[in-house]
Amino acid sequence: MNTLHNTYSEIERKFLIKGEFKNSIKSSHFIAQGYLSTDPSRTVRVRIWDNSGFINIKGETSRGGIGRFEWEKEISKEDAYQLLRLCKGFIIEKTRHLIDYKGHTFEVDEFSGENLGLVIAEVEISTVDEEFEKPEWLGEEVSFDSKYYNSELSVNPYSHW
Repeated sequence: MNTLHNTYSEIERKFLIKGEFKNSIKSSHFIAQGYLSTDPSRTVRVRIWDNSGFINIKGETSRGGIGRFEWEKEISKEDAYQLLRLCKGFIIEKTRHLIDYKGHTFEVDEFSGENLGLVIAEVEISTVDEEFEKPEWLGEEVSFDSKYYNSELSVNPYSHW
């Protein structure tokens, strides 16, 4: 029997971008992802990250709005492509830029396809009340606005707002 592994509670904050960030990029990766389930109590995501495939399950967001259970397992890229065909809504396409800034790694997602023009930064933190220094290009926080969740963008993309 396969047991759950790679399990943890994820706490992240999301922000819009208000300035130039590209001169700080450490690396960039292409991501295509879709959702088999967008039920808020259990989203099931299939993702291709460069040349690897993944399946991911996230639990319901905590009452504080930024933490939740997450489980992820690597699968073959071919299996991920097959599962993407079963996903509902739009496939999300984006380039993820990784930027190190004062002890944290910011993931800046530059969307393409149906979400072209949207750029969001995420930072994972250890505790809900953890303080961290914000780069000057970080704009309005949207952590609590569900329309910016990737699962929502797959059914109501930025180009339809």
